[in-house]
Amino acid sequence: MERDLRVKVSKFVSYLLRHDPQGLTMDEQGYVDLDELTSKVKRSFPSVDGQFLRRMVEESERKRFEIVGNRIRALYGHSAPVYLRLEEDRRVERLYHGTTSEAAGEILAKGLQPMKRQWVHLSPTIDIAIQIGKRRTSSPVILVVNCAEARKAGLKFYKASDQVYLCKFVPAKYIANHTSQFKQT
Repeated sequence: MERDLRVKVSKFVSYLLRHDPQGLTMDEQGYVDLDELTSKVKRSFPSVDGQFLRRMVEESERKRFEIVGNRIRALYGHSAPVYLRLEEDRRVERLYHGTTSEAAGEILAKGLQPMKRQWVHLSPTIDIAIQIGKRRTSSPVILVVNCAEARKAGLKFYKASDQVYLCKFVPAKYIANHTSQFKQT
C-alpha cells in the first residue's frame, strides 16, 4: 500500500515539477517551496505530508528530485523551461541509451534529440539503459554514445544523478548500436 502510494505521488510530483507546476511558484532553476508542494499534493493524496515527501526523495533509487533547505525540484525530465545549473562532466567516455528498435533506426540516422523535453537522457551503464528501454519494449536496443569524441566537437554532458546524464543533442556520428555486444538478462 505504501509503495503504491509512493509511486502515485512520485508520478504526480514529477508532473508538477517537470511539466506543469499548476500554480506553484517555481524559480528559474525549477525549485518550489516544499510546504507549498505538500499542500498541493495533499489535495489529491490527503495522507501525504512533508515527511512523506522527504522520505520519497531520500529513498528513491532513481534520484528524480533534489531537496535543498525547504525547496524541491526535479533533477531531469523537464518540458517546462528551467535552468538546472548542473556541473559539466568531463570524464565520462561512454554513455548509453535504451530505446525501441523502431526509434533506434531514426536515432542512428538523425541523432539523439530531446523530443518534448529540454534534454536528451543518457545512462552511465548498459544495465540502466536496459531498464529504461524495457519501459517501452521487452527487447530494447542499446545505443552507445562516444562522449570522448563528441566532447572534442564541443558537446557537453551533465550528470543529473548517479543514473542520469544529460546532453542537449547528440549527432548520429557519435552513436553506435551496442545491443549485439551484451546479453539480456
